[in-house]
Amino acid sequence: MFKSFFLNKKWFAWSIAGSLLILSATWYKVQLDVKINEWFGAFYNTIQEALGKPGTVEFTEFLAHCLTFAKIAGIYIVVAVLIGFFARHYVFRWRTAMNDYYMQHWSKLRHIEGAAQRVQEDTMRFAGIVEGLGVAFIRSVMTLVAFLPILWGLSDHVTELPWIGPVDQALVFIAIISAVTGTVLLAVVGVKLPGLEFNNQKVEAAYRKELVYGEDDHQRADPPTVADLFSNVRKNYFRLYLHYMYFDVAKWSYLQFSVIIPYIALGPTIVAGVITLGVLQQIVRAFGKVEDSFQFLVHSWSTIVELISIYKRLKAFEQQLNLNDDLALQGSA
Repeated sequence: MFKSFFLNKKWFAWSIAGSLLILSATWYKVQLDVKINEWFGAFYNTIQEALGKPGTVEFTEFLAHCLTFAKIAGIYIVVAVLIGFFARHYVFRWRTAMNDYYMQHWSKLRHIEGAAQRVQEDTMRFAGIVEGLGVAFIRSVMTLVAFLPILWGLSDHVTELPWIGPVDQALVFIAIISAVTGTVLLAVVGVKLPGLEFNNQKVEAAYRKELVYGEDDHQRADPPTVADLFSNVRKNYFRLYLHYMYFDVAKWSYLQFSVIIPYIALGPTIVAGVITLGVLQQIVRAFGKVEDSFQFLVHSWSTIVELISIYKRLKAFEQQLNLNDDLALQGSA
Protein backbone atom coordinates (compact mmCIF):
# COMPACT_ATOMS: atom_id res chain seq x y z
CA MET A 1 0.00 0.00 0.00
CA PHE A 2 2.85 2.39 0.78
CA LYS A 3 6.16 0.90 -0.30
CA SER A 4 5.00 0.44 -3.91
CA PHE A 5 4.70 4.23 -4.18
CA PHE A 6 6.92 5.91 -1.59
CA LEU A 7 9.83 3.42 -1.71
CA ASN A 8 9.86 2.98 -5.47
CA LYS A 9 12.40 5.06 -7.41
CA LYS A 10 10.07 5.05 -10.40
CA TRP A 11 7.56 7.17 -8.47
CA PHE A 12 10.01 9.40 -6.56
CA ALA A 13 9.01 12.60 -8.39
CA TRP A 14 5.35 12.04 -7.54
CA SER A 15 5.56 10.45 -4.09
CA ILE A 16 8.22 12.62 -2.43
CA ALA A 17 8.40 15.81 -4.50
CA GLY A 18 4.64 15.71 -5.06
CA SER A 19 3.97 15.38 -1.33
CA LEU A 20 6.25 18.33 -0.59
CA LEU A 21 4.44 20.42 -3.20
CA ILE A 22 1.04 19.61 -1.70
CA LEU A 23 2.28 20.43 1.81
CA SER A 24 3.81 23.73 0.64
CA ALA A 25 0.58 24.74 -1.08
CA THR A 26 -1.40 23.78 2.02
CA TRP A 27 0.81 25.99 4.20
CA TYR A 28 0.39 28.89 1.76
CA LYS A 29 -3.41 28.50 1.92
CA VAL A 30 -3.21 28.64 5.72
CA GLN A 31 -1.26 31.90 5.49
CA LEU A 32 -3.98 33.29 3.24
CA ASP A 33 -6.51 32.31 5.92
CA VAL A 34 -4.49 34.34 8.43
CA LYS A 35 -4.58 37.37 6.11
CA ILE A 36 -8.34 36.99 5.71
CA ASN A 37 -8.72 36.87 9.50
CA GLU A 38 -6.77 40.13 9.79
CA TRP A 39 -8.91 41.63 7.04
CA PHE A 40 -12.09 40.79 8.98
CA GLY A 41 -10.87 42.86 11.93
CA ALA A 42 -10.24 45.99 9.87
CA PHE A 43 -13.38 45.53 7.75
CA TYR A 44 -15.82 45.13 10.64
CA ASN A 45 -14.24 48.00 12.53
CA THR A 46 -14.89 50.14 9.44
CA ILE A 47 -18.51 48.97 9.36
CA GLN A 48 -18.93 49.76 13.06
CA GLU A 49 -17.50 53.23 12.54
CA ALA A 50 -19.70 53.84 9.50
CA LEU A 51 -22.86 52.75 11.30
CA GLY A 52 -22.04 54.51 14.55
CA LYS A 53 -20.89 57.79 12.98
CA PRO A 54 -22.62 58.31 9.62
CA GLY A 55 -20.54 60.16 7.05
CA THR A 56 -17.14 59.42 8.60
CA VAL A 57 -16.32 56.58 6.17
CA GLU A 58 -16.06 57.31 2.45
CA PHE A 59 -17.40 54.81 -0.07
CA THR A 60 -13.96 54.59 -1.67
CA GLU A 61 -12.48 53.48 1.67
CA PHE A 62 -15.21 50.86 2.06
CA LEU A 63 -14.65 49.67 -1.52
CA ALA A 64 -10.89 49.43 -0.93
CA HIS A 65 -11.53 46.92 1.86
CA CYS A 66 -13.72 44.85 -0.47
CA LEU A 67 -11.07 44.88 -3.19
CA THR A 68 -8.44 43.75 -0.68
CA PHE A 69 -10.58 40.74 0.16
CA ALA A 70 -11.13 40.05 -3.54
CA LYS A 71 -7.37 40.00 -4.10
CA ILE A 72 -6.71 37.55 -1.27
CA ALA A 73 -9.67 35.38 -2.22
CA GLY A 74 -8.62 35.36 -5.88
CA ILE A 75 -5.16 34.07 -5.00
CA TYR A 76 -6.72 31.46 -2.72
CA ILE A 77 -9.00 30.23 -5.51
CA VAL A 78 -6.14 29.90 -8.00
CA VAL A 79 -3.97 27.97 -5.54
CA ALA A 80 -6.87 25.71 -4.46
CA VAL A 81 -7.82 24.86 -8.06
CA LEU A 82 -4.25 24.14 -9.18
CA ILE A 83 -3.35 22.03 -6.15
CA GLY A 84 -6.67 20.17 -6.46
CA PHE A 85 -5.83 19.33 -10.09
CA PHE A 86 -2.35 18.16 -9.10
CA ALA A 87 -3.66 16.12 -6.14
CA ARG A 88 -5.99 14.14 -8.43
CA HIS A 89 -3.05 13.18 -10.63
CA TYR A 90 -1.05 12.37 -7.49
CA VAL A 91 -3.76 9.99 -6.26
CA PHE A 92 -3.98 8.24 -9.63
CA ARG A 93 -0.19 7.72 -9.70
CA TRP A 94 -0.39 6.17 -6.24
CA ARG A 95 -3.20 3.90 -7.41
CA THR A 96 -1.12 2.98 -10.47
CA ALA A 97 1.84 2.04 -8.27
CA MET A 98 -0.33 -0.28 -6.13
CA ASN A 99 -2.05 -1.69 -9.20
CA ASP A 100 1.30 -2.50 -10.85
CA TYR A 101 2.58 -4.19 -7.70
CA TYR A 102 -0.50 -6.36 -7.25
CA MET A 103 -0.66 -7.31 -10.93
CA GLN A 104 2.97 -8.48 -10.82
CA HIS A 105 1.79 -11.07 -8.29
CA TRP A 106 -1.68 -11.66 -9.74
CA SER A 107 -1.10 -15.39 -10.19
CA LYS A 108 -0.70 -15.69 -6.40
CA LEU A 109 -3.63 -13.42 -5.56
CA ARG A 110 -6.34 -14.25 -8.07
CA HIS A 111 -7.86 -17.05 -5.96
CA ILE A 112 -8.48 -14.73 -2.96
CA GLU A 113 -12.09 -13.72 -2.45
CA GLY A 114 -12.78 -10.32 -4.00
CA ALA A 115 -9.30 -10.11 -5.57
CA ALA A 116 -10.54 -8.18 -8.60
CA GLN A 117 -12.40 -5.68 -6.43
CA ARG A 118 -9.39 -5.11 -4.20
CA VAL A 119 -7.12 -4.37 -7.13
CA GLN A 120 -9.62 -2.32 -9.13
CA GLU A 121 -11.65 -0.48 -6.47
CA ASP A 122 -9.90 -0.64 -3.10
CA THR A 123 -6.59 0.70 -4.45
CA MET A 124 -8.39 3.70 -5.91
CA ARG A 125 -10.34 4.40 -2.73
CA PHE A 126 -7.35 3.82 -0.45
CA ALA A 127 -5.07 6.25 -2.29
CA GLY A 128 -7.78 8.90 -2.50
CA ILE A 129 -8.81 8.67 1.16
CA VAL A 130 -5.24 8.59 2.52
CA GLU A 131 -4.28 11.63 0.42
CA GLY A 132 -7.40 13.52 1.48
CA LEU A 133 -7.07 12.66 5.17
CA GLY A 134 -3.34 13.30 5.11
CA VAL A 135 -3.75 16.76 3.65
CA ALA A 136 -6.63 17.51 6.04
CA PHE A 137 -4.53 16.44 9.02
CA ILE A 138 -1.49 18.45 7.94
CA ARG A 139 -3.71 21.44 7.25
CA SER A 140 -5.17 21.11 10.75
CA VAL A 141 -1.69 21.09 12.26
CA MET A 142 -0.57 24.05 10.13
CA THR A 143 -3.75 25.98 10.96
CA LEU A 144 -3.15 25.30 14.63
CA VAL A 145 0.44 26.54 14.38
CA ALA A 146 -0.72 29.72 12.60
CA PHE A 147 -3.86 30.57 14.59
CA LEU A 148 -3.05 29.39 18.11
CA PRO A 149 -0.67 32.34 18.76
CA ILE A 150 -3.28 34.69 17.27
CA LEU A 151 -6.01 33.36 19.57
CA TRP A 152 -3.57 33.47 22.49
CA GLY A 153 -2.98 37.17 21.86
CA LEU A 154 -6.64 37.97 21.23
CA SER A 155 -7.56 36.29 24.52
CA ASP A 156 -6.09 39.32 26.27
CA HIS A 157 -9.28 41.17 25.27
CA VAL A 158 -11.44 38.73 27.26
CA THR A 159 -12.17 40.27 30.63
CA GLU A 160 -13.74 37.24 32.30
CA LEU A 161 -15.62 34.00 31.67
CA PRO A 162 -19.26 33.54 32.66
CA TRP A 163 -19.72 31.74 36.02
CA ILE A 164 -15.91 31.43 36.41
CA GLY A 165 -14.38 34.88 36.31
CA PRO A 166 -11.02 36.05 34.94
CA VAL A 167 -8.84 33.34 33.33
CA ASP A 168 -5.65 34.05 31.40
CA GLN A 169 -5.82 32.96 27.72
CA ALA A 170 -9.25 31.50 28.46
CA LEU A 171 -10.33 31.03 24.85
CA VAL A 172 -7.38 28.77 24.05
CA PHE A 173 -8.25 26.40 26.89
CA ILE A 174 -11.95 26.45 26.03
CA ALA A 175 -11.18 25.54 22.39
CA ILE A 176 -9.00 22.63 23.50
CA ILE A 177 -11.51 21.34 26.05
CA SER A 178 -14.39 21.63 23.56
CA ALA A 179 -12.54 19.75 20.82
CA VAL A 180 -11.22 17.00 23.12
CA THR A 181 -14.70 16.48 24.57
CA GLY A 182 -16.20 16.09 21.10
CA THR A 183 -13.45 13.76 19.91
CA VAL A 184 -13.76 11.45 22.91
CA LEU A 185 -17.56 11.49 22.65
CA LEU A 186 -17.60 10.44 18.99
CA ALA A 187 -14.82 7.88 19.44
CA VAL A 188 -16.87 6.16 22.14
CA VAL A 189 -20.16 6.40 20.25
CA GLY A 190 -18.64 5.21 16.95
CA VAL A 191 -16.44 2.42 18.29
CA LYS A 192 -18.40 -0.31 16.45
CA LEU A 193 -18.44 1.36 13.05
CA PRO A 194 -15.05 0.16 11.68
CA GLY A 195 -15.98 -3.51 12.24
CA LEU A 196 -19.39 -3.03 10.65
CA GLU A 197 -17.86 -1.31 7.62
CA PHE A 198 -15.40 -4.18 7.24
CA ASN A 199 -18.21 -6.75 7.41
CA ASN A 200 -20.09 -4.67 4.88
CA GLN A 201 -17.22 -5.00 2.40
CA LYS A 202 -17.14 -8.77 2.96
CA VAL A 203 -20.84 -9.38 2.30
CA GLU A 204 -20.79 -7.03 -0.71
CA ALA A 205 -17.79 -8.90 -2.13
CA ALA A 206 -19.49 -12.28 -1.67
CA TYR A 207 -22.65 -11.03 -3.40
CA ARG A 208 -20.69 -9.45 -6.27
CA LYS A 209 -18.57 -12.58 -6.75
CA GLU A 210 -21.60 -14.84 -7.12
CA LEU A 211 -23.16 -12.49 -9.67
CA VAL A 212 -19.91 -12.46 -11.68
CA TYR A 213 -19.85 -16.28 -11.70
CA GLY A 214 -23.46 -16.23 -12.84
CA GLU A 215 -22.53 -14.28 -15.96
CA ASP A 216 -20.65 -17.29 -17.37
CA ASP A 217 -22.26 -20.24 -15.59
CA HIS A 218 -26.04 -20.62 -15.66
CA GLN A 219 -25.87 -22.91 -12.63
CA ARG A 220 -24.45 -20.13 -10.49
CA ALA A 221 -26.28 -17.07 -9.10
CA ASP A 222 -29.58 -18.98 -8.84
CA PRO A 223 -32.42 -17.11 -7.12
CA PRO A 224 -32.16 -18.87 -3.71
CA THR A 225 -28.40 -18.29 -3.47
CA VAL A 226 -28.61 -14.68 -4.60
CA ALA A 227 -31.52 -14.01 -2.25
CA ASP A 228 -29.54 -15.42 0.70
CA LEU A 229 -26.43 -13.37 -0.16
CA PHE A 230 -28.45 -10.20 -0.63
CA SER A 231 -30.20 -10.86 2.68
CA ASN A 232 -26.78 -10.73 4.35
CA VAL A 233 -26.08 -7.43 2.59
CA ARG A 234 -29.40 -6.00 3.76
CA LYS A 235 -28.93 -7.11 7.38
CA ASN A 236 -25.47 -5.58 7.60
CA TYR A 237 -26.57 -2.29 6.00
CA PHE A 238 -29.55 -1.97 8.31
CA ARG A 239 -27.33 -2.64 11.33
CA LEU A 240 -24.84 -0.07 9.98
CA TYR A 241 -27.61 2.50 9.46
CA LEU A 242 -28.76 2.04 13.07
CA HIS A 243 -25.30 2.65 14.47
CA TYR A 244 -24.73 5.64 12.19
CA MET A 245 -28.04 7.11 13.36
CA TYR A 246 -27.00 7.51 17.00
CA PHE A 247 -23.49 8.45 15.86
CA ASP A 248 -24.97 11.27 13.76
CA VAL A 249 -27.13 12.38 16.69
CA ALA A 250 -24.01 12.80 18.81
CA LYS A 251 -21.95 14.35 15.99
CA TRP A 252 -24.44 16.98 14.82
CA SER A 253 -25.58 17.85 18.36
CA TYR A 254 -21.98 18.53 19.33
CA LEU A 255 -21.10 20.48 16.16
CA GLN A 256 -24.20 22.68 16.37
CA PHE A 257 -23.70 23.45 20.05
CA SER A 258 -19.98 24.20 19.56
CA VAL A 259 -20.88 27.14 17.27
CA ILE A 260 -22.26 29.13 20.20
CA ILE A 261 -19.44 28.30 22.66
CA PRO A 262 -17.17 31.29 21.81
CA TYR A 263 -20.09 33.72 22.05
CA ILE A 264 -21.03 32.36 25.49
CA ALA A 265 -17.41 32.65 26.60
CA LEU A 266 -17.29 36.22 25.29
CA GLY A 267 -20.64 37.13 26.85
CA PRO A 268 -19.34 39.25 29.77
CA THR A 269 -16.80 40.95 27.48
CA ILE A 270 -19.45 41.78 24.87
CA VAL A 271 -21.91 43.05 27.48
CA ALA A 272 -19.18 45.22 29.01
CA GLY A 273 -18.57 46.73 25.57
CA VAL A 274 -14.77 46.58 25.85
CA ILE A 275 -14.12 45.20 22.35
CA THR A 276 -15.02 46.42 18.88
CA LEU A 277 -16.99 44.47 16.30
CA GLY A 278 -13.81 43.90 14.30
CA VAL A 279 -11.96 42.38 17.26
CA LEU A 280 -15.01 40.23 18.03
CA GLN A 281 -14.97 38.84 14.48
CA GLN A 282 -11.25 38.15 14.66
CA ILE A 283 -11.65 36.32 17.96
CA VAL A 284 -14.59 34.22 16.76
CA ARG A 285 -12.85 33.27 13.49
CA ALA A 286 -9.54 32.48 15.23
CA PHE A 287 -11.39 30.44 17.85
CA GLY A 288 -13.18 28.55 15.08
CA LYS A 289 -9.92 27.80 13.27
CA VAL A 290 -8.21 26.54 16.41
CA GLU A 291 -11.23 24.48 17.44
CA ASP A 292 -11.57 23.02 13.94
CA SER A 293 -7.91 21.99 14.04
CA PHE A 294 -8.45 20.11 17.27
CA GLN A 295 -11.67 18.65 15.83
CA PHE A 296 -9.90 16.83 12.98
CA LEU A 297 -11.06 13.43 14.23
CA VAL A 298 -14.59 14.73 14.77
CA HIS A 299 -14.94 15.89 11.18
CA SER A 300 -13.07 12.90 9.68
CA TRP A 301 -14.38 10.01 11.76
CA SER A 302 -16.72 8.61 9.08
CA THR A 303 -13.94 8.74 6.48
CA ILE A 304 -11.48 7.15 8.91
CA VAL A 305 -13.95 4.31 9.48
CA GLU A 306 -14.11 3.71 5.73
CA LEU A 307 -10.30 3.83 5.47
CA ILE A 308 -9.89 1.29 8.28
CA SER A 309 -12.22 -1.07 6.42
CA ILE A 310 -10.28 -0.73 3.15
CA TYR A 311 -6.95 -1.04 4.95
CA LYS A 312 -8.03 -4.31 6.56
CA ARG A 313 -9.01 -5.73 3.17
CA LEU A 314 -5.75 -4.74 1.46
CA LYS A 315 -3.71 -5.85 4.49
CA ALA A 316 -5.28 -9.30 4.32
CA PHE A 317 -4.53 -9.27 0.59
CA GLU A 318 -0.85 -8.55 1.18
CA GLN A 319 -0.58 -11.01 4.06
CA GLN A 320 -1.75 -13.75 1.71
CA LEU A 321 0.92 -12.70 -0.77
CA ASN A 322 3.60 -12.82 1.95
CA LEU A 323 2.32 -16.22 3.05
CA ASN A 324 2.65 -17.57 -0.48
CA ASP A 325 6.19 -16.23 -0.68
CA ASP A 326 7.10 -17.92 2.64
CA LEU A 327 5.66 -21.24 1.45
CA ALA A 328 7.58 -20.96 -1.78
CA LEU A 329 10.83 -20.39 0.14
CA GLN A 330 10.14 -23.38 2.37
CA GLY A 331 9.45 -25.55 -0.66
CA SER A 332 12.69 -24.55 -2.38
CA ALA A 333 14.61 -25.26 0.83
